[in-house]
Amino acid sequence: ETPHLIAAMLIVGGVVLLFVDRFAPAPRYEDPTRIPMPVALGIGLFQCLAMVPGTSRSGATIVGGLLMGVGKRAAAEFSFFLSMPTMAGAFGYDLYKNHDVLDLSAMGDIAVGFAVAFVAAVVVVKWLLNFVSKHG
Repeated sequence: ETPHLIAAMLIVGGVVLLFVDRFAPAPRYEDPTRIPMPVALGIGLFQCLAMVPGTSRSGATIVGGLLMGVGKRAAAEFSFFLSMPTMAGAFGYDLYKNHDVLDLSAMGDIAVGFAVAFVAAVVVVKWLLNFVSKHG
């Protein structure tokens, strides 16, 4: 996880997003709830690219969706759907990994932080989806 790798991947990710935005195939799927299972699995495999430090998970899944014929808004929305179990799993794993340093008094702080982060995420996702719908 060197800073050079992270910086390089951030640049590569941005260039890939610009390239795919310009040259992606015509969308065949505009409703994220109607994406066929093989396409959904392919998008999930693109999410694996985020294991490389500096690679955006949402960027990777949106690129995967666009390359597989998903419309921009649907790709962004599906990316957020896909993030929910991923983030919940990461949160659970982090709690498990650090259970020895947590005590019951910290649980209230964790719950408040979780709730605030959830509300902020909902607000940002709604704003971003509206932005993508209007500006592409």
